[in-house]
Amino acid sequence: MTHRSRGLLRSALLLLAAFAIIVSGCGNGGKDSSASGAKTDAGKAGSKSSIKQQSYFIFDTIVTVKIYDERAGDKQFKDIEAILNEIDASLNRTKDTSELAKIRSAAGKEAVQVSQETFDVVAKSIDYAKRTKGRFDPTVGPIVDLWNIGHENAKVPDPKVLQGKLQLVGYEDVTLNPDKREIKLNREGMELDMGSIGKGYAADRIADYLRESGFPSAIVDLGGNIYAVGEKPGGSDWTIGVQDPDTTRGNQIGKMKVKDKTIVTSGVYERYFVENGKHYHHILDPATGYPVENQLSSVTIVTSSSTDADALSTSTFALGLEEGMKFVESNPDVEAIFITTEHDVYCTSGIKKIFELTNDKYKIVN
Repeated sequence: MTHRSRGLLRSALLLLAAFAIIVSGCGNGGKDSSASGAKTDAGKAGSKSSIKQQSYFIFDTIVTVKIYDERAGDKQFKDIEAILNEIDASLNRTKDTSELAKIRSAAGKEAVQVSQETFDVVAKSIDYAKRTKGRFDPTVGPIVDLWNIGHENAKVPDPKVLQGKLQLVGYEDVTLNPDKREIKLNREGMELDMGSIGKGYAADRIADYLRESGFPSAIVDLGGNIYAVGEKPGGSDWTIGVQDPDTTRGNQIGKMKVKDKTIVTSGVYERYFVENGKHYHHILDPATGYPVENQLSSVTIVTSSSTDADALSTSTFALGLEEGMKFVESNPDVEAIFITTEHDVYCTSGIKKIFELTNDKYKIVN
């Protein structure tokens, strides 16, 4: 029987509580990763009122946007909410009126014309599927539903039922027509899942909106997908903590200084349940239908595009340490931190310049 299952709402509330700890504005006496550090930096930038913050519940998580500018107000936060609702209406496969739901309903029958944003996100996910030879696969919807990880009734599925659903997984059976913005799933019962790329896309959209609106300093957090927009008021770097995969959100293994970068992590701690003493996390192997098992606890990606970072964090986790490192190194302007179940930390070449390990339970080995 299931001993524990983390519901997404519960996780979202934990995330909101941890936000001020894992993302800090600046250090006060070197305490970059503390909540008080963030408040002190806001004071140096002008006053506490110069930081405007709004949280939303969407994509089954808490989305928090902090704008470090006293000019920010209701209009900006309403515009951001509209952006989130627009993306949710397109890419939320559990919403019957979404474009993904319409594609699912037409699976095996006909192509569906979609908005440009939906087409572009799906096309990018198919590109990652091709580049990873299917280790990343956006057609995992049928097996995601079967496991239902992140909800209270998550359970290990019947092996025979799982094998049947696996027959519906295969990115090669997705037909894209860019001229008409049409998407077709070639077999009935197939379903797209943008869960491994959609939040990253939303972070990019919000970051772009803030820049275009003249707000150069902001933190956008979509359930662990963090975008540090621009630089801090005053011109210095943001300090971002890297989550300890053995503990709840807000506890870190180290920190890094970045500006105008996104930091996205995929790990075994995000959504999972325990059944008969075994831990089952949400990153599923499209080949077996079971959670990926490869001695990795988490992968953190640092780059400029949150859409790519979202896909890369899942892709590289699924590929494993050796192949994942090679895959990251083949992508320009991308860095990564791999954490193993043995508490070893592997960093790509560029990340070593900005990452500081602060937890003596872990060690950098490369």
